[in-house]
Amino acid sequence: MTFPRASLGSWALMLPLLVVILAVVSWPLAYTVGLSFTDAGLVASSGNFVGAQNYLSAMSDRGVRAAFYNTAWFTLVSVSLELVLGVLVGLLLNQEFRGRTLLRAMMILPWALPTVVNAILWRLIYNPEYGALNSALLQLGIIDSYQSWLGRPDSAMMAMVVADVWKNFPIVGLICLAALQSVPRDTQAAAIVDGAGPLARFRFVIWPYLAGPLMIALVLRTIEAFKVFDIIWVMTRGGPANSTRTMSILVYQEAFSFQRAGSGASLALTVTLVIMVLAGAYVSIMRRSALRA
Repeated sequence: MTFPRASLGSWALMLPLLVVILAVVSWPLAYTVGLSFTDAGLVASSGNFVGAQNYLSAMSDRGVRAAFYNTAWFTLVSVSLELVLGVLVGLLLNQEFRGRTLLRAMMILPWALPTVVNAILWRLIYNPEYGALNSALLQLGIIDSYQSWLGRPDSAMMAMVVADVWKNFPIVGLICLAALQSVPRDTQAAAIVDGAGPLARFRFVIWPYLAGPLMIALVLRTIEAFKVFDIIWVMTRGGPANSTRTMSILVYQEAFSFQRAGSGASLALTVTLVIMVLAGAYVSIMRRSALRA
């Protein structure tokens, strides 16, 4: 089979990148797939072939189902709040007011913080003895005693969501702000002259420019939220009573704490598969929206 000269040149230019991808991604992925069909331990790199037993055991394990539910709940709530806050902040920062440039620069600070630093800060805020949250709520009269926000299963996961939203909604806001900058001011002025209210202007004038970038933000944040590990591990290590244990934490515990590398590999691949399905669904929606437009 012969290729045009341009195609051969393109392949030559892409060859270094393909080699890097093959070395960095393909080989470890293939090794993980093979490992997931064995009962290998952490120390012994090889194990007995068990077929799909690791996957079948995961499907029937209550702990895995609970971790998947925690991951899905965390992803749904945190990403939804980040998108809503991001759009609102983007709309606010798109207005002209004094100090707008300073506010734009300050908004990126939470996102620029390393996740571990962010987790430590919020763990101090939630501290039941000297945390700022308890002190503020007591002074406002909202609570009458100190609360252990990270020590109760009914509040620990929501505390994780708040910490994650505070860190990541600025990047969604900046993506929205960049999209809003492309909306023609003449079109907005014409809509105001025609008597369109704020909601009508947002729906028919702003939303067409905002939908595409917002979908990209949705894809990126969903992928990051579904594989969340560091912020929860630093704050609660999956507790109390596994109420904040996500799939990524379960993978870590299976592979390193319990030294079941085969089982951990199967769970890791399950997380990867779910993320690929979500990303594929989002891309399909984006393509359909582009064709309709």
